[in-house]
Amino acid sequence: MKYMTGRRSKPAMALLAVITFGAIGISPAQALTVPESFVKFASSPSLENPGIIVVDPTTDATIFSDDADITRAPASVLKLFSMATVLNTFDADTTFTTTLSTTATPGTYVMFGESDPWITASQYEAKKYHRAFSPSLINAVIATHPHLHSLTLEYSGVYTPDVQLLKKYFAGRVTINLQPMPSLNSATAAAVTEVAHITSPKLAAIVKFCLLWSDNVLADRLARTAAEKLGFGTGPTAIQSAFTQLLNQYNIPSDGLVIKDGNGLSHATRVSVRQIAQLLLVIKATPKFDVIYQGLPTAGKTGTLKDRFVKDAPNAVGLVHAKTGTLSTTISLAGFVTVGPKQYVFVVVADHIHKHNVDAEAAMTTIDKMLGTIARA
Repeated sequence: MKYMTGRRSKPAMALLAVITFGAIGISPAQALTVPESFVKFASSPSLENPGIIVVDPTTDATIFSDDADITRAPASVLKLFSMATVLNTFDADTTFTTTLSTTATPGTYVMFGESDPWITASQYEAKKYHRAFSPSLINAVIATHPHLHSLTLEYSGVYTPDVQLLKKYFAGRVTINLQPMPSLNSATAAAVTEVAHITSPKLAAIVKFCLLWSDNVLADRLARTAAEKLGFGTGPTAIQSAFTQLLNQYNIPSDGLVIKDGNGLSHATRVSVRQIAQLLLVIKATPKFDVIYQGLPTAGKTGTLKDRFVKDAPNAVGLVHAKTGTLSTTISLAGFVTVGPKQYVFVVVADHIHKHNVDAEAAMTTIDKMLGTIARA
């Protein structure tokens, strides 16, 4: 396994792997010609020796490559792996149901579910995004017991932070004593009569939201849900096992892959820009992954890219569809750039950025300008 352990200096020409110079020119039958300005930005000190790759999806030809096989901390670009894994494991129409039932003990209820990753105790979020609203379960109990002051809530198949938020929601009105159950089977066995249930939006909608706004909690939960469904559990190595299985299924080498979470927040996670690009090629070519493409932010228009490219590369607005990544030392971007009649896969991971906002902003600007040298309608 090869790691980037420090900053390096290298001449601009050392960047070249597969590249041709000249003015941008492309027709349906021609490969992209990368201009010298692209290379100039790629070698900018603001990116601190990044990993970069540009690939033609129609031929799998590498148009440009710089340190494409060095594994790096990708930041939130890792969410592409999480979303591909969960959509490879569950149908896009999958929903998650959470049920509240009475038990044999008066005043004790049991809440069990399918680990809905997107339950909310916020009425605003429930209404705006059609998320499952957990307080409606307790409200169903109150409807038949209007003078209720306290209850015991046993639970399983529900994230502990979500039931804690539920308890907080009713604080001052109904005291909820939380009691985790040892297993989902024990929870369902304790259930006597269903009081109410809530159901999440379809998985497709959850994935799109996660990618558009780069939701860290949601991404990690989705990755662990998939890992558990695949039989790997939810422990420290579960997500890596799930991601490795995904890559192997689509003939993407998993050499050097190190996964510590499902959202890219760990600096110890390692993946190469070539692996990311190969996954993007699979995403573009596989119908069940179309949800991922649809969920990617659009330059200057939506999600985490809404304010990017507008000033620095206005010609690329609307022509870049990509997942952003920001960590204390990483700025990354991976997705698709439109160049005339074709779209190209690109990945940029700069994981040696200084820990200052000004350095992160400079790296983002450089990446935007670099893509701006090739993007055109």
